[in-house]
Amino acid sequence: MKNNFKTLVLMATLGALFVGVGQLLGGTSGAAIALGIAGAMNFAMYFLSHKLALKSAKAMPVEEHELPNVYSIVRSLAQREGMPMPKIYLIQSPQPNAFATGRNPSHAAVAVTTGIVELMDYAELEGVLAHELSHVKNRDILISSIAATVAVALSFLVRISFWTGMGRGRRGGSGISAIIGILAFVLAPLAAMVIQMAISRSREYQADRSGSETTGSPLALARALAKLEQGTSKIPMKIDPSTAQLFIADPLKALGGGRGGRRGMIRMFSTHPPIQERINRLEDMAQGGLIR
Repeated sequence: MKNNFKTLVLMATLGALFVGVGQLLGGTSGAAIALGIAGAMNFAMYFLSHKLALKSAKAMPVEEHELPNVYSIVRSLAQREGMPMPKIYLIQSPQPNAFATGRNPSHAAVAVTTGIVELMDYAELEGVLAHELSHVKNRDILISSIAATVAVALSFLVRISFWTGMGRGRRGGSGISAIIGILAFVLAPLAAMVIQMAISRSREYQADRSGSETTGSPLALARALAKLEQGTSKIPMKIDPSTAQLFIADPLKALGGGRGGRRGMIRMFSTHPPIQERINRLEDMAQGGLIR
């Protein structure tokens, strides 16, 4: 409930920021343009985001005889949750990782890497896949797509207004308005990105909890996350940064990470919560009464 409320507040803040910047740059017409841009982009992403994510990750559809364990686990979890069976995809990568995508349970897909299939035991893989199906059930993919789209649209709006002078006549082209425009140019997209990352981290915590409640085994997911921490830290994965937030663990971690005094800043811009914190929360769940 806490994570859901936090997500709602962040989404409302992101929307208000977007419309507010439109109002600042172009008055009522600017706010209307902002809403129009966001609406059009969200409509497109609603139908296309899952296809773009799978294509970006080079995920290929596989039949049940190719991944019998994955099919068995996903089918069982889907039945428990009253969801249709998602499509299964495989990514040829030694890095252990997985993600789910799709605007709703009827249009869902789960993608796993060859690395995670080889590394995890049955209970750990079940924990990971339950986490991913929780994203689908909770509409997290749609929420993340909207947040990402609004962030991109805000950046687009600010840049267009900066180069075309939208709202310049309304403010008379004064030095103060120029300063406001420059600040909006720099700070608004940055603020939107920070909010987008915070939404992503909040949904990861929620999926950990929801998935563990489905399996009744938070410790299995905790073990899986510990393995993912090792794997993603050592094995690089070629992936578009725009889709990194979909994965259960940061697929770009091996390409660079937080060190020294920059840790707080890097965490602010991270799409994923620290894995050790996620493990700690799962261990607390286990001590609170969930089995295994």
